Amino acid sequence: MKHRLIAFAAALFSLAALSSAQESRWSPAGNRIMTPWAKEVSPENVHTEYPRPQMVRENWKSLNGLWEYAVTDKLAAEPERYEGEILVPFAIESALSGVGRAVTGQDAIWYKTAFTVPKGWNRVKLNFEAVDWKAEVFVGGVQVGTHTGGYTHFSFDITPYVKKGSVNTLVLKVTDATDNDFQPRGKQVSRPGGIWYTAVSGIWQSVWMESVSATCVEDYYAVSNIHDRTVDVSVSVAGAQAGDVVRIALLDGGVGYSTENQPHEFVQVVSRADAAPGVTVTLPVPDMQLWSPDSPYLYGLDISILRGKVTLDRVKGYTAMREISVGKSRNGVKLMALNGKNLFQFGPLDQGWWPDGLYTAPTDEALKFDIQKTKDFGFNMIRKHIKVEPSRWYYYCDQLGMLVWQDMPSFSDNKQNIWGVHNYDEGTDFPATTLAKANFRKEWREIIDQTKKFPCIVVWVPFNEAWSQFDTREIVDFTRDLDPTRLINMASGGNWTRDCGDILDNHHYPYPAMRLWDRNMINVLGEYGGIGLAVEGHLWQPDRNWGYVQYKNAEEVLAEYENFAGQLIQLVTQGCAAAIYTQTTDCEIEVNGLMTYDRVVKLDEARLREINTRVIESME
Repeated sequence: MKHRLIAFAAALFSLAALSSAQESRWSPAGNRIMTPWAKEVSPENVHTEYPRPQMVRENWKSLNGLWEYAVTDKLAAEPERYEGEILVPFAIESALSGVGRAVTGQDAIWYKTAFTVPKGWNRVKLNFEAVDWKAEVFVGGVQVGTHTGGYTHFSFDITPYVKKGSVNTLVLKVTDATDNDFQPRGKQVSRPGGIWYTAVSGIWQSVWMESVSATCVEDYYAVSNIHDRTVDVSVSVAGAQAGDVVRIALLDGGVGYSTENQPHEFVQVVSRADAAPGVTVTLPVPDMQLWSPDSPYLYGLDISILRGKVTLDRVKGYTAMREISVGKSRNGVKLMALNGKNLFQFGPLDQGWWPDGLYTAPTDEALKFDIQKTKDFGFNMIRKHIKVEPSRWYYYCDQLGMLVWQDMPSFSDNKQNIWGVHNYDEGTDFPATTLAKANFRKEWREIIDQTKKFPCIVVWVPFNEAWSQFDTREIVDFTRDLDPTRLINMASGGNWTRDCGDILDNHHYPYPAMRLWDRNMINVLGEYGGIGLAVEGHLWQPDRNWGYVQYKNAEEVLAEYENFAGQLIQLVTQGCAAAIYTQTTDCEIEVNGLMTYDRVVKLDEARLREINTRVIESME
């Protein structure tokens, strides 16, 4: 017994030493400003939360942490020796990756890690939340799959290629050409400056694995009908056999939960139904509670696959009862309605960038912080600007009650303004290649399919200004076919195509103004503002920053913000249905955020909230 205790103590000491060594090998790269959450990040504490709150299974394991990495020519084979370690899931260019290194379109980033499969697991599903841009995945030296697209998650069943009870190797090869006028990349460029930011390459969201059955839930989609007080739920099932049953329960209480939240005994069943795989179920919702920014009520979903009396798979999720539609003013002007009532949608342009993690928030708490602060400021909407966030970001918007306009990341910038930016009337298309157009449709489809489960999203925005805008009518129809339940903003501030989509979107800086009105459309102000304030000690580049207009102190900024709000209220009385203020935070050398890049609030929150509430309530 004594010898066993000594051996056990020695093992604990070895594990502690290994953990300490791992942490000592990693530190943030560079000397840029950092957010307060950066100090909480370590190889042992890096995005440990369940990544997909709408598809929760009990048995899962995070693979985030220190991986080996190397950069080679994109045509080279896997290197025999790796260069060092990188903290996944932070992009190689970021400080929190521990590398802080730029890569080019001629490079390949190699990642390598080891993992073991927990005892008792059935089949093993390997999940990547997002990798920018082309990922080739190898398990045990065998290529198990390839994925292109920097914003969507992808998965592989790796059961045949893992050895249970043994250490397995996982290798990833990533190539990313960034600004090549082909792949969607939003604000990323190889030479950042102005409104263009540092490129993000490789893994930038969580990597994890879970135990699944050969017959399992692949996905589900719930569509609410508030007039009939019902919700339609469709479930896609992999490996289904004749006689299998999909059991769906709508839950009241314990909703929107993931594995760390309240136990299931507090959940009450509202309604349930059994169906064959592939059949859409309509569930009644008596005593219906609507979701809105003022009351973000969520219903839980419990979905099981049964074969006889055996439960093959079970996932937890949620949905909401809400409707976004076209409303009308007393004068017949088209507006935006939520749950049948006109609502002025007002929020900031949210870039979703971080000084320490770039595309990746340092922690889950930080990810939620921006949404909570937007709510505290009195806004009811966020325009997610040419970026797609991790699933947990939308989860928090659902929980907190934040409407979202979701942009498609553009694959080109506004080079020399030669493709009709702000032309507003049948402008010239961006000269996209056939291949680029096909890839745009492929990635936009994947983005919509991935995010349409989130009730917070109320508007799709396929194009921003005229950046890579092409075949507008066709893309609007394509979007409508993918999801007919939301409104479509054909091109925020871009080339206007008549009789296309639901929304006509003006951009005007710095003060709010509408260049164009159309009685047949919902008229919105998709961008304005950009009031700059450089806060010493909180600047990405202290000697180089800009805003559309700049002031010396917070009092001056708030006075101008209130002045703009007064002008905006006049536009609301004329029929403006929504407005987007630029922007949530500073981003690199841009200093026109309501918060600094490292998340210090610049303005008096109570006063800001009072002004924004007044704007929202100005709609009759």
